[in-house]
Amino acid sequence: MKKLKYVYKIAGLAIAVLLGYMLLQALMEIPFGTNRMFVAERFIFEEPYEVGAANTVTAIVVNYRGFDTLGEVTVLFIAATGVALLLHRERGIRLAPTETTLVVKTGARVLLPAVLLVGLYIFVHGHLTPGGGFPGGVIVASALILMYFAYEEYVAPRSMLHLLEGIAGLVFVIVGILGIIVYGRFLQNVFPLGDFGRLFSAGFIPIVYVAIGTKVGSELAGIIHDMIRRGGESE
Repeated sequence: MKKLKYVYKIAGLAIAVLLGYMLLQALMEIPFGTNRMFVAERFIFEEPYEVGAANTVTAIVVNYRGFDTLGEVTVLFIAATGVALLLHRERGIRLAPTETTLVVKTGARVLLPAVLLVGLYIFVHGHLTPGGGFPGGVIVASALILMYFAYEEYVAPRSMLHLLEGIAGLVFVIVGILGIIVYGRFLQNVFPLGDFGRLFSAGFIPIVYVAIGTKVGSELAGIIHDMIRRGGESE
């Protein structure tokens, strides 16, 4: 066993040295001190004609680095699946409810439509104003937290959340595959850009952001539901 431990240590040290050498070689290739602003200028001045989004950050996140956004959505899906699997053994058991006051319940009823509206606005207008699918989806999911805090008997429509999550993911994939069919590239825009600064503009970005916002909101709401209900009820 001692010899095996030494082998592991030597192997780990060798891997660390190799990775360090590769990192050093990569850093030596980077021309530090030179002007790299041409990248930012490329996005700022060419993006309105190529992507058509008034929000340049949105254009970068959804269009230029769309694969990264796809990876983030995948990570969130894996996290939601992991929570459901970890809590599967305690299905149907709810945490001890806490009685809330009339003020909290009334406030929840008043705030719920406003919270949902803000969340929808943020991911629908993500190509025009700061925001997007992820923050908008989180705000929509926070409405579920509000209901659980206010009403101890509240149960989220878990089957509806599953349906919305599946439809949103399917829309995202279909839009990406359309790019492959038409241009041979995944997530390549195939829709008209429209009038710059209008709601129906920026090609496929509003569609993708609605899909992302719906998917993120439903997945986070599902995680909240599973944690509070300890896996939820069998449906």
